[in-house]
Amino acid sequence: MDFVSNGWKKQMIVQRFLEWAQTVPASRRADGVSALARAYLYTSMDEAQKRAAEVALTAQLDDPAPIVRRALAESFASASEAPRHIVVALANDQSDISSLVLSRSPVLMDGDLIDCACIGDAYAQSAIALRANISKGVAAAMAEIAEREPLLLLLNNEGARIADFSLTRIVQRFGADAEIRELMLARPNLPASLRSELVLATSQALASFVTQCNWLSGERTTRLMREAREKAQIIIATSDSGHDSAAFAQYLRQSGQLTAGLVLRALLSGNISLFEGALIELSGVSPQRVAGLLRDWRGAGFTALYARAKLPPALLTAFRAALAALQAFGPAHDAHASARLSRDMIEAVLAATHDLQGRELQKVHALLRRFEAEAAREDARLHTSQMAQLRVEQAKESAPANIAIAA
Repeated sequence: MDFVSNGWKKQMIVQRFLEWAQTVPASRRADGVSALARAYLYTSMDEAQKRAAEVALTAQLDDPAPIVRRALAESFASASEAPRHIVVALANDQSDISSLVLSRSPVLMDGDLIDCACIGDAYAQSAIALRANISKGVAAAMAEIAEREPLLLLLNNEGARIADFSLTRIVQRFGADAEIRELMLARPNLPASLRSELVLATSQALASFVTQCNWLSGERTTRLMREAREKAQIIIATSDSGHDSAAFAQYLRQSGQLTAGLVLRALLSGNISLFEGALIELSGVSPQRVAGLLRDWRGAGFTALYARAKLPPALLTAFRAALAALQAFGPAHDAHASARLSRDMIEAVLAATHDLQGRELQKVHALLRRFEAEAAREDARLHTSQMAQLRVEQAKESAPANIAIAA
């Protein structure tokens, strides 16, 4: 009897199906499995018939022909009523079969998906990354063990709930990959610490590339990358109006990036929030107390706070001068301005520390002069950009008159 052409009857017997399956080629067996699976899912079988059909379908998991098992996977991939043990077995089959159920089966639980991600290849992991909904637990497992291509799909999946610590782990594993970094930066509400991790990964990749090409010496590359990172950290610290400066300072300290140079750069950019957050983190003093002492930065209380934060003693005068300049020139009011060094403030600090002597002060003056040169270049770039924009606007305004004259 041809079980495909004649259709399935509810009264079919498992033994007859198994005997038939042993006598026909693989393509016919695949058609038979598909028909029996549809009957199991969509016809009104009683319990005894369902159990018999389930036994027959389970037996096909051992069929040596992949086409038969694939037909079973295609039939059960999207079905919520599919037998769980069959779907789990198919999820652990070869990748072109397992991917069918891994990508969409509602029967599979988080534990099943995590287990399959751990033992599966990139093809199976990609199937999991394409699921319509992915829990934080599954995403965490993928972040820990998945290969590059599945992680790209995961980051592109709007239905994937990825915790911040999982994103951090992806950066740690694939931070040198430009495409991974681009997808990470495109994610909304990315925490400041993660953006900083991406900055660090980018600078490391660029430094490695520049050094390998012998374009710059290792020492010069290290300094340029450090200064670029510091500038980026200040942009990050000011880009979110509701960010927690103390929490960001804590991250910077734990990652070894919270330096006196970075904090001084923040002040000289007209941004006091990172300086305040650094004092909170380094001193262990409450935010309210730090804010109060900063308002009286000339007093002994600020000196004690500075000492407790273990910032370099030689820089105390420079920080006080920077705070005085900040009070005189006012803070920056937008993220772009607060990432740019203020030349006026730098000159004020240089003047205030000009007569001080000592080896440490020489280093401070060298740093301030580098800041001054950077600020001058930034001002020149801004001026050039504004002039170019002005010329474009003037050309637009004069265009109608020129057309009329030509006419």
